Amino acid sequence: MKRSLLMLCLLTLTLFAVSGVIAQDDEEYMDPCLMEDMETDDMEEVPDNSDITFQIILPNARGDRSFIDSAAKGAEDAIAMLGVDGTIIETAGVNEHDAAIRRAAQEEPDILITIAITEDVMIEMLEEFDDQNFGVQETLFFTVDINDFPNLSLFNIDTHENSYLTGIIAGMLSRTGKVGAVGGGDFPGINQFIIGYQEGVVAACPDCETVISYVGGSNPFADPVRAKEIALGMFDEGVDIIYQVAGRSGEGVLEAANETGNFAIGVDSNQDDLYPGTVIVSAMKRVDNAVFAFVENAVNDTFVSGGTTVGLAEGFAGLSWDVGVCSRTFDEFGPEDMVEKLPEVRMAVEAAYEAILAGEIEVTNALIADE
Repeated sequence: MKRSLLMLCLLTLTLFAVSGVIAQDDEEYMDPCLMEDMETDDMEEVPDNSDITFQIILPNARGDRSFIDSAAKGAEDAIAMLGVDGTIIETAGVNEHDAAIRRAAQEEPDILITIAITEDVMIEMLEEFDDQNFGVQETLFFTVDINDFPNLSLFNIDTHENSYLTGIIAGMLSRTGKVGAVGGGDFPGINQFIIGYQEGVVAACPDCETVISYVGGSNPFADPVRAKEIALGMFDEGVDIIYQVAGRSGEGVLEAANETGNFAIGVDSNQDDLYPGTVIVSAMKRVDNAVFAFVENAVNDTFVSGGTTVGLAEGFAGLSWDVGVCSRTFDEFGPEDMVEKLPEVRMAVEAAYEAILAGEIEVTNALIADE
């Protein structure tokens, strides 16, 4: 009941914002990504911080074109821009995480970064190596108080608000009035994306239906075959745009959209170029920014224990359309009828973005929402 009332309030607020923007003349919209860049190309000299070391443990090999690749990019950027000594360690799954962290900790880097390592393994490592500073990303702690670990720095990246923006995009561009979302598993961290998206769809298209499904199984984020089957079933039932929130499994969703002439929304990294003209936009979770921030804090000797929550306002969540990424792949390769709508869609997104930051729209956060 509480969620239904919240959805009604959000719908009223956002319909006002979206309708106000759509009423404007499309020709008034100035795409900031197409405006002349006035910045100089001068590169700052890379400092010598080679005495600062970090290691990062990836939960699988690179190549997921999602959050693992984003994490690796953050590490590469830190090495290139901060002049530190960094090591990127790729593992082959959960069976290797414990040993990989132990080996890295024994080398005593200034910061040891882990990505999506299970809570039980992280707790064991934090307790055993209590003199080692850890930067932890993509791990949720449910059974302990993270403030009990002075050697833990945790970034929580909220993704409900940028997912809401993708919902507006899907709601405005859907031809059938029926859109979908495929998550890896029915977890709070995944539902944070999906519920935000669903609320954005309703705000932009009150009569649209959102179909939700999960990959599930023993490896929900590494089963693109299963995800593709789910997506194909959705498309058969009239869904024309699917938001995938499923890690490597999500590639099956993108493939299904491409094969059937339908559309998808990517996640975590910029996936627009994987299937040009099929992937409309990507909801970016800037794991790369989190990794970079961990290393930068080590350089500046400003390690902050406990949890830090960041998101849309802090630039840790956004869209592939945003300035700084400026993907315009769908503009070039998308179908004409949808491309023609993009100026008004971007104005609606901009209006909703400003309303969210101003507190005029409050998107449900599944990680903290009441049951």
